[in-house]
Amino acid sequence: MPHVVVKLYAGRTEAQKTKLAEEIVKAVMAGVGSAEESISVGVEDIAPGDWTERVYKPDIADKWDTLYKKPGYDPA
Repeated sequence: MPHVVVKLYAGRTEAQKTKLAEEIVKAVMAGVGSAEESISVGVEDIAPGDWTERVYKPDIADKWDTLYKKPGYDPA
């Protein structure tokens, strides 16, 4: 039952977010063999000024060892 949460800078259109979710579902199906019915995808819009506190620190820096794709930036 994969559930994927995507946090993006605010400003993407609903069509962009829908397309992204569709592509993520395809990737999860191909990557781990899950059935489409078992996959859910959430998209959270994050204001750029909130990124470091709401995303980078809690989800990236504090979970560095769990990241399979690390970012190439440092918000500091």
